[in-house]
Amino acid sequence: MIIRPITPGDLDELMQIALESGPGFTSLMPDRDALSRKIDHSVDSFARAITQPLDEHYLFVLEDEATGEIMGTTGIEASAGLHRPLVHFRRHAVIHHTGTPGSRRTEETLTRCQHYTGCTEICSLYLRPGFRRANAGKLLSRVRFLFMALHPERFADTVIAEMRGVSDHTGQSPFWDWLKHRVADLDFLSATQRIGCMHSDFIEECIPSTPLWTQDMTDAARAVIGQVHEDTRPARYMLEREGFRHQGFVDLLDGGPTLECPRSEIASVRETFLTSARLQARTPQPANVAREDGRSTIVANANCSEFRATVIDQTWPDVETPGMPLTEQLAEHLRLDNNSPVCCLPLAPGNTQSKPQPRQKPAIEEIRYAY
Repeated sequence: MIIRPITPGDLDELMQIALESGPGFTSLMPDRDALSRKIDHSVDSFARAITQPLDEHYLFVLEDEATGEIMGTTGIEASAGLHRPLVHFRRHAVIHHTGTPGSRRTEETLTRCQHYTGCTEICSLYLRPGFRRANAGKLLSRVRFLFMALHPERFADTVIAEMRGVSDHTGQSPFWDWLKHRVADLDFLSATQRIGCMHSDFIEECIPSTPLWTQDMTDAARAVIGQVHEDTRPARYMLEREGFRHQGFVDLLDGGPTLECPRSEIASVRETFLTSARLQARTPQPANVAREDGRSTIVANANCSEFRATVIDQTWPDVETPGMPLTEQLAEHLRLDNNSPVCCLPLAPGNTQSKPQPRQKPAIEEIRYAY
């Protein structure tokens, strides 16, 4: 399996993914024209010469090498909220002091805000059910941080992730089921389509700017504030291991949490490093095999528009031998030559015993010498 930038030829399968992912996955809506524009924007973003993040959107696909099928997607919005509002509810605790000394009660409100304007947003992560296999989800999630380490000038200092909130098998959200009767009598799918298709006037016209008191909500709506969809729990757990935290901002429609982390403090950004490719005809063990035993490593070239990445059954390079040993076949898939810069990220975080010696510097420090 190979990660690469999306191309116009992937439109049909991207449309299928948008249909499969269902309501609530607002970064990929089942609108063929909108998806085509998203692909064109991504192609242009990868090709730009960047000194600071603007409106770039980087969309990657995970391709099955054997069949050419698209297994899943993953993306990065370089600077969210610049050209369309990035709006959330912010949770506030309101303390009421009673007449009795020392006596008080606490209530909670949700207030509409635009807190994260200009932050980098990771998005569009979806692994198709028929292609779920060892390390595929980890690759889709963590390759974005490797790419950030390679190209820090393309991204903001703060990275956020809007997590899909709770909804049932029919796509109904307990949070929206309560809210819609006070703002807009639309079903959840229609509301997500309006936001996903960038109808910003829908937010201004229908989502109140005045605080909402959570005590007025149904028990079902209040219980899902800050909670994630059951299919999103592994992704949330993975991001929390990277250092992401929920700071009280939730989605307008399903109440799902937004997580955040300084880019320089993301574990995978810190653990990414550059070395060089050392090509060989074969290796004692298969090279392009993804295992769950802590021995796997993401490897990638150091390009942008021609970026390629995969997972190999190999730990950090042997500190006694310079470079990362790769088969010639795998190097061809990754578009690497002998001694080309190769970027590495272990899939077992915190495995300090197998980390490289100081001679192999983090990519974020050494990338200027990679071209």
